[in-house]
Amino acid sequence: MSIAVCPGSFDPITLGHIDIIERSATLFDRVIVGVATNSGKFPLLEPERRLELARASLAHVPNVEVAEVPALLVDFARSVGASAIVKGIRGSNDFDGETPMALMNAHLTGIETVFLHARPAFAHIASSLVKDVMRFGGDVSDMVTPTVHAAMEASMREKNLYLGKEQ
Repeated sequence: MSIAVCPGSFDPITLGHIDIIERSATLFDRVIVGVATNSGKFPLLEPERRLELARASLAHVPNVEVAEVPALLVDFARSVGASAIVKGIRGSNDFDGETPMALMNAHLTGIETVFLHARPAFAHIASSLVKDVMRFGGDVSDMVTPTVHAAMEASMREKNLYLGKEQ
């Protein structure tokens, strides 16, 4: 059985993420979406909420499960028996940033990284941009699921993060 891990902070999970994960599910027998915490970022959504939203967003894909990545990604991948790590690539900057990590992961564990190019309809969608657009009052409803949109609104209100016109 082939197992892949699709890692990310998923803060929030976007339609671009969902597309990459759905496509990964056609390539591997089992896909584990690894929700990680990026210590260099200030999250909008708490880790448990990101796990819940990923599960809800991917419930329609039978061979996908969602789990927290508690520490080093390669240790998590090895612990679940993964033979690959799948990363979505929107452009050359993503490729340049992901390549050193892919090489380090392969060096440490022998687990290969598979890059899937974002479809053009999703190539401009990044979680950080979605948060910024929403923070300034822009409409991001076509970039995330309705459930994720509602969670983002609630978190932004709770944390008083709206800087533009409030949703």
